[in-house]
Amino acid sequence: MKYSIFFLFIPVMITISNCHSWHQDLKFKEQHRPQFHFTPPSKWMNDPNGMVYYKGEYHLFYQYYPDGTVWGPMHWGHAISKDLVHWQHLPVALYPDSLGYIFSGSIVVDEQNTSGFQKGNEKPLIAIFTYHDVLAEKAGRIDYQTQGIAYSTDKGRTWIKYEKNPVINNPGRKDFRDPKVFWHKESGYWVMILASGNHVEFYRSANLKNWVKTGKFGSNQGSHGGVWECPDLFPARVGNSDTIKWVLIQSIGNVSPNGGSGTQYFIGSFNGKTFKNDNLPSTVLWLDYGRDNYAGVTWYNAPNNRRLFIGWMSNWQYAEYVPTQNWRSSMTLPRELTLVQASGSIRLFVNPVNELEILRKKRYTVDFSKKLEISSGLFEIIVELDLEQTTAWDIGIESYNSIGEKIRVGYNEIQKQFYIDRTNAGKKSFSDSFAGKHVAPRMSENKILKMHVFFDCSSIELFADNGSITLSTIFFPNENFTNIELYQQQGTVRLLKAEVFELKSIWK
Repeated sequence: MKYSIFFLFIPVMITISNCHSWHQDLKFKEQHRPQFHFTPPSKWMNDPNGMVYYKGEYHLFYQYYPDGTVWGPMHWGHAISKDLVHWQHLPVALYPDSLGYIFSGSIVVDEQNTSGFQKGNEKPLIAIFTYHDVLAEKAGRIDYQTQGIAYSTDKGRTWIKYEKNPVINNPGRKDFRDPKVFWHKESGYWVMILASGNHVEFYRSANLKNWVKTGKFGSNQGSHGGVWECPDLFPARVGNSDTIKWVLIQSIGNVSPNGGSGTQYFIGSFNGKTFKNDNLPSTVLWLDYGRDNYAGVTWYNAPNNRRLFIGWMSNWQYAEYVPTQNWRSSMTLPRELTLVQASGSIRLFVNPVNELEILRKKRYTVDFSKKLEISSGLFEIIVELDLEQTTAWDIGIESYNSIGEKIRVGYNEIQKQFYIDRTNAGKKSFSDSFAGKHVAPRMSENKILKMHVFFDCSSIELFADNGSITLSTIFFPNENFTNIELYQQQGTVRLLKAEVFELKSIWK
């Protein structure tokens, strides 16, 4: 979590004990409001925080400013889901206090009550977050970010801040934030990975209150086009093998493949104290090549050992200026991350969660001579091509409206690139850096090319070649895109599949 806007007023913490659903009373029909992506009921949202699964509920907390549609004093908004698709909005979970704003962080289930916070039968949920002291920042100090904790003993409905916060003081470093914590069974400690300027640092604790630094990583590794933020670290099995690797995810504030905010990752090993990269220090691996997937992290304690991820669907180059009124920003679709041995290397594959299939309403087929109109503008399309019997050099899917606006997602065989082109997709005057064509290299050598695409009313997510490449993009048409057709540039196409599903809104 980031930002350097100064506010002199620090709100007093308010405790809200009632827990009710808001979305039943909201229409969620504003122009550009996504219909199957998570959005706040109103006002500003950015980084996902504290994602945890406990007793059948997926919790999603997020950076939230309830008094405006631009970044402001950060709170933690809160929502829950039983299926990762439909969300119930709950009251604000954490408010700023005398120690500062509540920046990004994580939540764990303290199964063994190592913290001593358990009072009844419910296991305590422990939130670990960054305090941002804006008054200290205003005074010119650099040690204005510290780490605090809070706990819940009622399944995350109410939260009590630890009376001895902060639990980690700032060692004299700017940009010291975004703790992600997990239980490391092998060492018998809680482990924290924390962003610290141009690298990450590792801490460990027996009780979530007292922390000791154990290592650091990254000052000469990967991309350094901006400040490192929102780290995550987790083990994953490589395919169906017995090989376990550790994945370190790290968001970076600038110079992603297509400009602005982005998320890189590393694959290696973790010994309980520090991380070692398996690849060359100069190797840069990107989780998503689109302009609009940032600050994403994974759920703690997800069932069946699944590694589930969600990201903030925007970019700091224009996030505060996009043309929405009552609300601002959405999350990406929930995704499942897996490690795959592909083309001689191990890479992270990203795919939409299978739970999204419950949104499918009607099924259609299309081809290069058949157009399709879906009045809601909400659809999923799966296209498979045989490149061995295809001579066309540019192939894709176009969605458009009646006033000449359009968006394209496709593949260029000459350049060996997937792309999303939002150059003519509607409103763009709010930012000089918004319109454009965003590309990603094809990683697979398979002659069967696959594109799995989700179209919401203001976003596209492309999952290509079984998840080896992902592109996420937002757009703002003046009229919804309701028409779909396939296109090609010269030559012939061997089309194996073009399956379209109309999707339901999650807010109805």
